[in-house]
Amino acid sequence: MATLLLALAVGSTGLYAGFMLIFLTGIMPALARLGDAEFVDAMRRINEYVPKPVFLIVFAGVAAFPVAAFLVPVDGRSDTQKWLVLAGLVCAVANHLITMGGNVPLNNALAASERTGVEPSAARAAFEKRWNTFHAVRTVLITAAFGLLIAASLN
Repeated sequence: MATLLLALAVGSTGLYAGFMLIFLTGIMPALARLGDAEFVDAMRRINEYVPKPVFLIVFAGVAAFPVAAFLVPVDGRSDTQKWLVLAGLVCAVANHLITMGGNVPLNNALAASERTGVEPSAARAAFEKRWNTFHAVRTVLITAAFGLLIAASLN
């Protein structure tokens, strides 16, 4: 059971890290080339579409599986493996805290700006740089979590 939980932790974290990395290195740089109205509209549509069941399952698994892998007792688990899982969990939770405390409120403000008639240039100025900064930090954290969980599985 512990091996399966660790494998699920590695798998969900790897999927999520890949998603975050593609956003950081491909999607956001591509969107940055758009005009204000197109950028704001594209981000609003992305923010409406992404939080669907498959994404939410992976998002939840990024925290739940490392917790389970850490808590399930394993005969013969080394201290190093235990600490690597815990460090991966800490990075994953920090990622989620940044997402919920930084990126999601910015997404919500961007959505609200559509209803309140904020000009696209003002909406973009209030959103893009801050969102990208939060996103870069959470991408580093989830990539670190992935690496730490891989290292735990190999230990």
